[in-house]
Amino acid sequence: MSEITALYADENGEIFDAPGLSAMGRMGLENVPLAAEDLIPLPEGADLMFLPERPALGISPEGEVLPMTGRAVAALLPAGYTRLFLPAFEPAEEAERLPLYGYTAVALYKDELYAAAIYTDENRKWDPLHYNTRELKKLVQRTKKELKGNRIVEQVGRCSLEWHCCTAQNLFYRRWEAGIPSSPVCNANCLGCISLQPAECCPSPQSRITFRPTPEEMAQVGIYHLSVAPEGIISFGQGCEGEPALAADRIAPAIGMIRQATGKGQINMNSNAGDTEGIRNIVDAGLDSLRVSIVSAREESYNAYYRAAYRLSDVKASIRYAMEKGVYVSLNLLLFPGFNDREEEILAWKEFFRELPVPMIQMRNLNIDPDAFLAVMPEAKGRALGTRRFLQILHEEFPGMVIGSFSHYISAS
Repeated sequence: MSEITALYADENGEIFDAPGLSAMGRMGLENVPLAAEDLIPLPEGADLMFLPERPALGISPEGEVLPMTGRAVAALLPAGYTRLFLPAFEPAEEAERLPLYGYTAVALYKDELYAAAIYTDENRKWDPLHYNTRELKKLVQRTKKELKGNRIVEQVGRCSLEWHCCTAQNLFYRRWEAGIPSSPVCNANCLGCISLQPAECCPSPQSRITFRPTPEEMAQVGIYHLSVAPEGIISFGQGCEGEPALAADRIAPAIGMIRQATGKGQINMNSNAGDTEGIRNIVDAGLDSLRVSIVSAREESYNAYYRAAYRLSDVKASIRYAMEKGVYVSLNLLLFPGFNDREEEILAWKEFFRELPVPMIQMRNLNIDPDAFLAVMPEAKGRALGTRRFLQILHEEFPGMVIGSFSHYISAS
């Protein structure tokens, strides 16, 4: 009952345990045995999948790491859970790149499935039970009739029904945070971009918008949602678009129109914050909150992932300006076990937060093929301390900073 047993999957996807082999997890390039303190019961709403062409690994009682005939098994966690370890597997030569998911180590423990993760934040609004309900299709049709001809509604309707995007669905449920995609272009070429990937790579899980919404279209959707939604938030910068700050010439006037019609709710933007001029224009128009995507506070690591037309110093300048103007700024920290927790990365984060004391960071499991990510990122200079220790250090060094997983509702007043 106390053994932590390795799992594997056969060619049909059926999952088996491997008696006599203890489960392992991966941290960067290192595979290590999983301990009981690393595990939580597999959360409700989690999915399981196997990793093609990647034999599972286990460790014998004598400490020998052994490959199995079956494929490695991974858990995909719901929002609010932060993974501690990647699945342990033996890479296969010329294996196809894995789809863009956040792969988490999973094992059999106490006769149940457990995942190598911790619970970082609770927000019942994002419980899967609230989404993809039977009436969703009718609600989409209702809003399409009420905002007839609005291309944003057509886009997020597709996002809701085809890609099951929760933020898109909230527009039709008339509640909480709803997305307003605004920009078909981007100033970065992120390694793990979920809306645009090279043809020879893994397919994107979403399709990017192909049009430029007008200020009137954005304002119409914003007024519609904020006027009726409890704790309503509208967010520019969605998974189905590029960088919203590049659409500042349209977003800024849209915010003005929205605020002329209603003072309710919160206007948010999710951004890489690389276009400082665009950020300034949008902030000055009346932005309430800004969530900045970031993977590293080190220039070398940041550039390797974002491959952007701007620099990390531009991101810092944008954050500084927004904070000076009273905008609530949080970081969307893309988390990869064995990377963010390297000693040199932690040192850079300490310097970053001393310079820019943002009130909150939101942990996001980076959706990417582990080997593809590590092949591009700089080699480690120091040892990896582990995700749990990384979070503990942040708590100790910056006790006033909230470490969670979800956006907080901030009153527009």
